[in-house]
Amino acid sequence: MRALLEESFRAAVAAADPLRILAPYLPPPPQGRTFVAAAGKAAASMALAAEKHFPGELEGIAITRYGHGLPTRKIRVIEAGHPVPDETGEVAAGEILQRVKGLGKDDLLLALFSGGGSSLLSLPAEGISMADLKAVTTQLLRSGATIQEINTVRKHLSAVQGGRLAAACRAPVLALIISDVTGDDPTHIASGPCAPDPTTCDDARSVLEKYRIAFPGRLSETPKPGDPAFRRVENRVIATAHRSLAAAAEVFAKQNIQPVILGDTITGEAAEVAKVMAGLVREIRKYSTPFRPPVALISGGECTVTLRSEGGRGGRCAEFLLSLAIELQGLDEAWAMAADTDGIDGSEDNAGAFMTPDSVERASSKGLDAKALLAKHDSYGFFSALGDLLVTGPTRTNVNDYRAIVVAAAGPYLISV
Repeated sequence: MRALLEESFRAAVAAADPLRILAPYLPPPPQGRTFVAAAGKAAASMALAAEKHFPGELEGIAITRYGHGLPTRKIRVIEAGHPVPDETGEVAAGEILQRVKGLGKDDLLLALFSGGGSSLLSLPAEGISMADLKAVTTQLLRSGATIQEINTVRKHLSAVQGGRLAAACRAPVLALIISDVTGDDPTHIASGPCAPDPTTCDDARSVLEKYRIAFPGRLSETPKPGDPAFRRVENRVIATAHRSLAAAAEVFAKQNIQPVILGDTITGEAAEVAKVMAGLVREIRKYSTPFRPPVALISGGECTVTLRSEGGRGGRCAEFLLSLAIELQGLDEAWAMAADTDGIDGSEDNAGAFMTPDSVERASSKGLDAKALLAKHDSYGFFSALGDLLVTGPTRTNVNDYRAIVVAAAGPYLISV
């Protein structure tokens, strides 16, 4: 079952692999130059795909997370800080902005964005220091705020996000985007460098007040929908979580396990979402309703973890699984995995983890208290001790979290992989 779950995850990732999907979306070359501005966890693979398949000459800069680079010939790849921005990203983003300002009406800005671009394309607006940006970002990440709330603040602290990169460009703009946010709205993916921003400074202040985050600097307004600057701009989403969930569903269907996609917009505290999922699993096992086993419950989205103690290790995917394991303790015939499609779940080196029907019992035999580890957010320690981490390394794409729970029929079950 573990091999089947991992196969489904890899199918989900493959459905969002830029080297497989980007080529059909590339435009014809312009009369003038083509400059590529790429940012995000998929930036290097998107840049490489553009180099391989673009029908004309191009140049550019791609900013990606440390360890996520790839060798390219024409587009310079720069690795920078994520999820907290750093000075390397600041310098690279500043160079992108200057190069974009130099484009003319016969040129083309080909923007390639994916999740993670918000922190990587980190050029603070005038009057805001990198120290301020780092401090606010760190507090927002720890607060439990949604990605939409975090990006609402980021856009009003940035010189390039919230549509400002496109607004600074005189050339036509095509932004090809891999979505890592629920709803797939370009304004929230990488904080929308080429998308008009419907949020305001007041919205950003409301987020800061909601989470009791002090900010001594000055917020600045962004270009809005209807701004003439966006008449020459197209934002096109080329990969989404739902398409990846559909690819994973095919893996289960081939094994005669009914796939059920619960949605790609599931959010909330990871541990609490797991409790809801556990209730559904118990209903299926006891009453064969609303789905008859064997069934695979597949979902995406982005849960959150509000840190209430220091020293935790792991991310939202492993925390979801640990909570699920506790809720399903004693229930046979239920397996699960949860992993971030970028290959990194939170603070460690794993993409996610696997849960088996006896996860809590095996941990207890090793002297581990599952509930105590959950309380201090040490899901990594729990699954590491069991040998149940999923370690893939960077996938160089990102369509958010992937979760799959298999509820098998009673008795032995044969799977061919």
